[in-house]
Amino acid sequence: METFIELGKRAKQAAGELAILQTEQKNKALFACAEALISASAELLAANKEDMEAAKKAELPETLLRHLLLNEERLKAMADALKEIAALKDPVGEVLSMSNRPNGMMVGKKRVPLGVIGIIYEARPSVTTDAFGLCFKAGNAVILRGGSDAYHTNSAIVKVLGKALEASGICGAAVQIPLAADRESVGELLQLDKYIDVLIPRGGAGLIQYVTENSKIPVIQTSVGNCHIFVDRTVNYEMALNIIENAKLQCVDACNAAESLIVHSRIAEEFLPMLYERLTEKGIHIHADERSRELCPQMEEALEDDFYKEYLDSHISLKIVDHLEEAIAHINQYGSRLAETIVTKNYAHAMKFLNEVDSAAVYVNASTGLTSGKEFGLTSEIGVSTQKLHARGPIGLEELTTTKYIIFGDGQLCL
Repeated sequence: METFIELGKRAKQAAGELAILQTEQKNKALFACAEALISASAELLAANKEDMEAAKKAELPETLLRHLLLNEERLKAMADALKEIAALKDPVGEVLSMSNRPNGMMVGKKRVPLGVIGIIYEARPSVTTDAFGLCFKAGNAVILRGGSDAYHTNSAIVKVLGKALEASGICGAAVQIPLAADRESVGELLQLDKYIDVLIPRGGAGLIQYVTENSKIPVIQTSVGNCHIFVDRTVNYEMALNIIENAKLQCVDACNAAESLIVHSRIAEEFLPMLYERLTEKGIHIHADERSRELCPQMEEALEDDFYKEYLDSHISLKIVDHLEEAIAHINQYGSRLAETIVTKNYAHAMKFLNEVDSAAVYVNASTGLTSGKEFGLTSEIGVSTQKLHARGPIGLEELTTTKYIIFGDGQLCL
């Protein structure tokens, strides 16, 4: 079996070749990869069937099975996503600034690829093609370590992508997958700091924590999501209910799903019964603070831990506050800093919320479920980062580049 060092060396060599590819070459290769996925559908679906059968035998949760499943429709969507990435503006080589210095030098800054990116993620096969497409368009080689549950599917996809790249005259090592899928393989990958420039873990809190604590390689963290919706004192009730329902139910196990509600005390008596009726008929359990339960006793009691939770399920917490400042303080204390929303008619409150809530994405009168690369015009994404260094929010093409200074001189010397 090949060593991880060999894997890293090949990726490093491929990264050097990718960094100087022209945009047209990359776009043609992405279209070739998209077409190759469709042509190899029988092979890919057979590999996925093997993973699905093993997952069912292991009695894995229904949500994981749903994410793991690959079918003709999803395969076409994966191919279409690669074509959409090809249509995006290439960030590599973009000159961000250029200025004249007093000594006559011209000093500028431009975007360049990161180099080799390692991505550790869980079951979704679509992440495999999205991650490859984004990393490739940004001029990076990528090592993909998906979940063991999707090993056969991911291996088959990477094989198809590599062959399509080779047929396009590009090094197939631009996308690789380790031959081992056990937990030890993750640990080995985290030590390849000589070959991998950055790691991006995408998955549950346990995976992200493990990678962050054990990696020798710089990590861009994607995050768990305890997203809040604050219903202000001046509000359109129907809009608020629609936003809450969508943010919670568009995908209950997504990081951008709403997990916590805050309601202004001035409207609580009238609004909470409507909220309870709307959510409970959709199967949502509301874990409410004492003030809320006084107005709506049918709600379940919230414990302190509920306000921190990323439920990823049909549960949501609820708290009543007396003013906007209290809502902001609550969000900044309990939130995961991924996405937060205020529903309000008050412009001053909206602006205060935007300015003072510490989060990667802050909304006025819109669903937190919109927090994605596609909705933000980035097409696909690697994940959503809540860090404040390098990348924050959906990780798209620009976030997969870094910058370097470029300097034009005419014989200048250091004095």
